[in-house]
Amino acid sequence: MPTTERVTLADARRDGADAVWCLGDLGGFGPLPDRALDAIRAASVPVVRGNYDEAVGHARDDCACGYDDPEDRRFAQIAYDYTLARTSAEHRSWMRSLPTEERLAIGGRSVLLCHGSPRRVNEFLWDSTCSDAFLEWLCRAHGADVILCTHTGLPWHRALPSGRHVVNVGVIGRPANDGRPTGCYARLQFDDAVSIALRPVSYDHEALAREMEIEGLPAEFVATIRTGWWTTCLGNLPAKERRRGRH
Repeated sequence: MPTTERVTLADARRDGADAVWCLGDLGGFGPLPDRALDAIRAASVPVVRGNYDEAVGHARDDCACGYDDPEDRRFAQIAYDYTLARTSAEHRSWMRSLPTEERLAIGGRSVLLCHGSPRRVNEFLWDSTCSDAFLEWLCRAHGADVILCTHTGLPWHRALPSGRHVVNVGVIGRPANDGRPTGCYARLQFDDAVSIALRPVSYDHEALAREMEIEGLPAEFVATIRTGWWTTCLGNLPAKERRRGRH
């Protein structure tokens, strides 16, 4: 079965992408983390370290995902324990070498790539709770015209009054709680202006769900892959994002 990583890379290349970056968390939620790591590394995709990569790389006790809700933490621990036990020592060593951020200069613009936020690897930047003023400050404070992040699992893009941009690029291994069994990534084009598209990625989600069942992952995780609706990590969602889901 083509992995979600390979499907996404193929889609980006068909679309003419000059470069592809991964913003971290190469494990958690889905099955067979070594397979995902093999795919990313074989394709020589540059990776920014996420909280999962930090935790697994150093064999921490938990994922340091940043959840406060006890039920969210319980499911996060199940996913983390599974991932840690199935990530090879060689891949863990590689994870420890990953940078916490990358800065690119593209078309005269400074582009900052991070996992959670420029301030903290596990900071949640939610569309509904981040004001334009805060995002403008975040860009100025970190010298960025464009900030790319992930971590929340919910993609969004904010074009700011100053011409700066903040983008949550989404994730490819878990649906965006919108009822579509797809992943998501962001495509950026730099010309006179910055063009940003959040692209859904379709893959054989039923085959992935069956693999998760075989691997003994929670039925709640499998249901999300099949339906596109989150069944876990709901306590962490702000009210507006929670209302968009089914559960």
